[in-house]
Amino acid sequence: MSSFTKTSCLLVVVMFVFAVGIAGAGEVDVKVPFPFLVHGQTLPAGQYHLQNDPLDPSVMLIRGENGTTAAIVVVTIPADGHDPAGETPALMFTRHETQYKLTDIWESRDEGHEITGK
Repeated sequence: MSSFTKTSCLLVVVMFVFAVGIAGAGEVDVKVPFPFLVHGQTLPAGQYHLQNDPLDPSVMLIRGENGTTAAIVVVTIPADGHDPAGETPALMFTRHETQYKLTDIWESRDEGHEITGK
């Protein structure tokens, strides 16, 4: 096994294919083609709706849609930097061997959320 696959690397996924962009303030729709970890919980590949709590923007609900039944609530902090995909909303994952862990959610070029308690 190469040393590259043994170390973590950052994967940027830009997969807003069925509802490109932001559905409303703090809302994003995405299709993720692989299973991924969020706070130790594995979410299956599928379509997801991500939405900030209107009373507390640091709280985000990740809910499966169109047959994907997984859901999780996470606490976020503002992410530093800029969206690596430019103006296109994007999810960022850290890859370690065969697992992907969701680390950041970018709604726009300058508005991103880092998931706390990774």
